Amino acid sequence: MSYFRKLGDKLPRMLALLKKDERWLIMINADPDAMASAMALKRIISRRVKSVAIGQINTISRPDNLAMIKYLRIPTHEISREQAEGFDRYAIVDSQPSHNPEFEGFHFSIVIDHHPVPEGRPNEADYVEIKPEYGATASMLTEYLYNLKIKPSRLLATALLYGIKSDTQDFEREFIDADIKAFRYLNKFADHAILRKIVRSEYHLSWLKYFNWAFRNLVMLPNGIHVHMHSVTNPDILVILADFFLRVHEVTWTAISGVYDGKLVIIFRGDGLGKDVGKVAKGLFGDVGSAGGHRAAARAEIPLKALNGAQADDFVLGRIDPGHRRRGLPHRLTHAC
Repeated sequence: MSYFRKLGDKLPRMLALLKKDERWLIMINADPDAMASAMALKRIISRRVKSVAIGQINTISRPDNLAMIKYLRIPTHEISREQAEGFDRYAIVDSQPSHNPEFEGFHFSIVIDHHPVPEGRPNEADYVEIKPEYGATASMLTEYLYNLKIKPSRLLATALLYGIKSDTQDFEREFIDADIKAFRYLNKFADHAILRKIVRSEYHLSWLKYFNWAFRNLVMLPNGIHVHMHSVTNPDILVILADFFLRVHEVTWTAISGVYDGKLVIIFRGDGLGKDVGKVAKGLFGDVGSAGGHRAAARAEIPLKALNGAQADDFVLGRIDPGHRRRGLPHRLTHAC
């Protein structure tokens, strides 16, 4: 019995797309899972084509992502549309062409992802594998390496391990047995000293001001917390805060919003027991922008013009809690056992 699932005719179909005289670009919306998956796909196809590059559509600023790039030597660069158009073939991992306008207009030869397919927006790539039940795309790429009998290098194994660790939030979010198998398999090849260094790189010093604002302006809702951060220099801080406040006792969901690059961005987190925040995000904001995700993690992005002049904080709170039940925290917290 094989340790991982057998990919059967999938691999021959994917490998048949690779031509020796073509230049490939793997496009990603960079986060740990996407970067690790891109590294693995690059390893798979690099010896079968003329060249392979990794290009991210977003600016990377989170300390753990920057540490990952530095210590694992990930060859990713922010790429413009003009630069991207200079390649012959395109692949995308840990995302889908419909997930971001920056991906539109390209014909993708390979799409490998673990996010649900948006309703009415199927993927038209030459090779597609979408498995929403997986906790991380890195787990899927680990299976590809195993089926191809490619032993991951120390740095690649560490990247894939961190990708799984990050996207499953240490197996506190949705995952399946395949994620655990991939984690166990990669563990024996990974550099754990580097992994610890990446994990401990969490915050920029300049981000502490956002925590100060969040504590002063949070709104308590039934079993949940909402904070509107107004304008932020990077939407990653919204993710950091959404994860942070979910650690508060009796808080089962969080919704942290902010304005970035002409859009209202809302990050949802849940404990996986109560609300399905992916469905909540889609139900509350799907009519005005892109919205959706998993049971415990979701995101909505809304063009500011869709607010029709409403203040962003009032708009978000008005949909999350139509009664505007602003409870707030007491100014002074009493000691408790």
